Amino acid sequence: MTENLIEIEDLTIGIQRGNRQVRIAEHVDLIIGNGERVGLVGESGAGKSMVLRAIAGLLPRGVEVLSGSIRYDGKDLLALKPAHRLRLMGPEIAMVFQEPMTALNPLMRVGDQIAEGSIRYKGMSRRAARARAIELMSHVGIPDPKRRAEAYPHELSGGLRQRVMIAMAVSLKPRLLLCDEPTTALDVTVQHQVLRLLEELCDEVGAALLFVTHDLAVINQTCSRLAVMYAGHVIETGSTGEVLHDPRHPYTRGLLESAPDFDLPERQLVAIPGFAPNLAERAPGCAFAPRCRDALESCRASDPTLHATADGRMSACFRADELFQKVMV
Repeated sequence: MTENLIEIEDLTIGIQRGNRQVRIAEHVDLIIGNGERVGLVGESGAGKSMVLRAIAGLLPRGVEVLSGSIRYDGKDLLALKPAHRLRLMGPEIAMVFQEPMTALNPLMRVGDQIAEGSIRYKGMSRRAARARAIELMSHVGIPDPKRRAEAYPHELSGGLRQRVMIAMAVSLKPRLLLCDEPTTALDVTVQHQVLRLLEELCDEVGAALLFVTHDLAVINQTCSRLAVMYAGHVIETGSTGEVLHDPRHPYTRGLLESAPDFDLPERQLVAIPGFAPNLAERAPGCAFAPRCRDALESCRASDPTLHATADGRMSACFRADELFQKVMV
């Protein structure tokens, strides 16, 4: 067993648009230790979900990894044969999707869907796997699990469907749990319950967690380390506390200043001006420069890479060492 469970190095993901190749994630570096919980945050279109799907081998049709490596427990996933890689999904790597209604099979009872992994990978009998599925449903807080195991996905609420997805994901006790905005469609109360459930299950099975979201409060509650993405690039990394309370990139600062803080209701929110760039028509220089109030002409000329700042933090900003003062959230 290696010290780092996942090591992503210089990962670039692209899609072909006519005669052009559009890079939707570029030069991504990310490390997840055994049992570590890492958040990946950024606005829609930043490339977060594509990184997650590249790890799982579930990139949409037409989207491909152009370069780089994804090492899982020392093995390069991109170099594995499809059949070998597929065998890792479930027993080793599991995924919880944003919208379970599109991820669950509408023609199968949810109990059978949870039991499927135990039958396929553990060789359990259908009866034993079904009993295990009901046990898991109870464990993730689904009331009356024996009756609800007979239900089809459309017969359950969004919160219960998400719990079914989590039960499926942890049924084989994976070492890595990938979560693609699993609480976005849930109300605040159910969201809190699902996050606590994920934390408890990760502790129980010792799984590492990579949690993709645009919600800073969710990351603050769930993850010990954080990576921020913008326009396909990782632009800042660090411990969750450091990044949220003392950012080293103007985009991260903008996210924090535009997010409400219920402990400081009098604080004025400041929106980030403009829009995220069209990745098919990216101009030279820093992708955030057109929206950045601290950008210089040099920022528009060359693209900063993720580098260590004077205090040992990681930022992709030329001015990281001179700009930032503490931002409380």
